[in-house]
Amino acid sequence: MVAYLSSLVIAIMCLLSLPAWGAQARQLCMSCHPSHYAEQGVCVGCHRGNPASVRKNIAHHRLIAGRFARFTLGETAELTEGKRLLEQYACRRCHISAGKGNRLATPLDTLAEARTPEEIAAGIKSPAQGMPDFRLGERQAVLLVNAILAGARQVQVKEREQPLRVHFGQDQGGKKDVFTSKCGSCHRVLTERQGLVGTGDIGPNLSGLFSPYYPRTFGKGQAWTDERLKRWLVNPRAVRGWARMPPIELSPAEFRELVEMLMVVQGVK
Repeated sequence: MVAYLSSLVIAIMCLLSLPAWGAQARQLCMSCHPSHYAEQGVCVGCHRGNPASVRKNIAHHRLIAGRFARFTLGETAELTEGKRLLEQYACRRCHISAGKGNRLATPLDTLAEARTPEEIAAGIKSPAQGMPDFRLGERQAVLLVNAILAGARQVQVKEREQPLRVHFGQDQGGKKDVFTSKCGSCHRVLTERQGLVGTGDIGPNLSGLFSPYYPRTFGKGQAWTDERLKRWLVNPRAVRGWARMPPIELSPAEFRELVEMLMVVQGVK
C-alpha cells in the first residue's frame, strides 16, 4: 500500500511539473481575448505566452503581440514588405537571418529567442554602436521584425550560427590602420579581425563590402570587388559622374591591407 501511494504521489508530481502551456486542453487566453484566425490552431502557435494562466504577467510571458505575429499567417503583404526591407538595407552584410549572412554581429536567428519583438524593434530604430542608422519609423521596424522572426522560424536551433567575437574599441597602441587613416573620417566598417573601425557617417557603412550581401552599388548595379574598389579609389567620378568623394592615393601595400580588412571569411550562404 505504501509503495502504491508513493508511486501515485510521484505520478501526480510529474504531471504537475509539465509545462502548463503544453496541455492543449487549457487555453485560457480567450477568457480575455476574442477568438481569431482559429484555423491557425492554438494561441501559442502565433503569440507564444502561457495559455494556462489568467494572470497577465504569466500569460503574457514572452508574448508576441499581434503586429509582430503577421509572419505566422503565411506570405502576407506585411511579410513580403519586411523581407524586401531586410534586403534593401542589407541586414545580412553583418547579421545572419534565415541561416544566411555574415557573422560580423549578433545572428538575427538567435536574437529572436533572446529578445522580445519590442526590444528588437527598438534596436532597429535606435541602432547599437557601429550599426547604420536607417532612420526607420515604427511601421518599418515592425515589418522588419516580422521578417526576422519568420527567418528564425525556418532555421533549426542546432543550425544557428554564433557571432564572431568582435570588439568595438580602437586601441592599437597609437598605430593607425589604413582604413582609419584613409577612409575612417567618412566611413565605418565592422571587420572580422579588428572589430569596428572608422568614425565617420558621411559615407556609407562598408561592412561586408565584398560579400554577396552588400548592395550592388558599383557602376550600374554591380557587386564590389577588389579590382572595382581600386578603380573607384583612383577616380570615383570615372565610375559615377556625380560622386563627391575625392580620389584616394594608396600604395600597393596599403591597398592590400585595406582589401584584407574588408574581406569577410565567416559568412553563411
